[in-house]
Amino acid sequence: MSNSRALKRRVAVTGLGMVTSLGHDVETNWQRLLAGESGLGVIRSFDASGNTVQHGGEVDTSAFEHHQRGKLRRADRTVRFATEASRQALLEAGLIPHEREEDLKSEPAEGLDVANLWGCGCGPCGALYNANLRFADKGPQGMRPSSVPACMANTISASVSIQFSLRGTNQVIVSACTSSTNALGQGFRLIQDGYADTVLCGGVDACSDPFYYGLWNNLGVLSVLPEPTTALRPFDRDRAGTLLGEGAGALVLESFESAERRGTRIRGEIKGYGESSDATHLTSPSVAGQAVAIRRALQSADAVASDIAYINAHGTGTQANDITECLSIREALGDAAGSIPIGASKSYFGHTLGASGAIESVVTVLALESGTAPANLNLDHPDPACDVQLIGNTPCTLAPGLAMKNSFGFGGGNGVLVLGRSPDSPLNLETP
Repeated sequence: MSNSRALKRRVAVTGLGMVTSLGHDVETNWQRLLAGESGLGVIRSFDASGNTVQHGGEVDTSAFEHHQRGKLRRADRTVRFATEASRQALLEAGLIPHEREEDLKSEPAEGLDVANLWGCGCGPCGALYNANLRFADKGPQGMRPSSVPACMANTISASVSIQFSLRGTNQVIVSACTSSTNALGQGFRLIQDGYADTVLCGGVDACSDPFYYGLWNNLGVLSVLPEPTTALRPFDRDRAGTLLGEGAGALVLESFESAERRGTRIRGEIKGYGESSDATHLTSPSVAGQAVAIRRALQSADAVASDIAYINAHGTGTQANDITECLSIREALGDAAGSIPIGASKSYFGHTLGASGAIESVVTVLALESGTAPANLNLDHPDPACDVQLIGNTPCTLAPGLAMKNSFGFGGGNGVLVLGRSPDSPLNLETP
């Protein structure tokens, strides 16, 4: 190990938050994942009848309305999802007090020295859609000045920062489906290199407006299979495309020193992060580009391929993505790729776009913590071209080791995280 690597700080995960179509908290999501339940259904939040595909994974906001009052209740869905996932993660990490969790302002008046990094693929789409409708109806004179801050992509991180008085930097990273994996990677580096002790990282996207959903419908990548619960089939021979989901995932990252000083439970560890650009095509993925990100993540984690015991794949269910991802795993990990169980969380709640990296990282932490990875839904006939060790239709017991979370997005951006179990886990047989 190099001296520069030895000086870098270890990065703990001390809080988790999750809002998806499967559930509105971490435990509900996890239990439904293990039970093999689907959160996909017919779109209800707007009239999708003009689209070829009318299925997706929608979030019912009524489940957390009692936590969100006043202006927040009228905010864009992205802001509402991000705020709720953040509340859960900050609460678990002990950064906001339990006895006042119902309050919108439950933090000390002086604020918290916590950075706040979010990934989002398209920003507050609902607010943009409503502003455009108003412009079409009333013209420039009818536009509300409040539409400017409401439509900014960084209104997400800014709103979370204001809501919980987080005084560290607040930023939104926009890199399509890799957005929140990039946010987690940047948060990891901030702590590892000593620029911050605590960073709230997350991802959010919402596709529940006619305009944005219609764009994806016309892109031709959504599954046309008629039954929504079985229409999304990552790595299956009969896959027909992806389905959109919405939601948010949040993780509190913290230096081990800070977590131990506060006596906070450590749920897991971020061990490494790698990124790359395909530099070839806006929408067609590249084996070479993805493999570079995987190798860089391993190098960052000071790990080798045989250390990886589980891969939470990008696994969108499209023809191009699934084969390319399997080839890139083979390219980067060599013979070890044939024995690493690989799962695709999107089969449960859809492709949550910029939120997917964070949501699926929460799933990865839970899988490491429990020693069990959820099944691959709808993997009835594995595609022979996807020549890797795909998890079957029942949950998989994991061997000791690390996990990898892949994210590959439009624009050719690739992000890969390497995660480890909590040092306190009885399942953790790694040498720190």
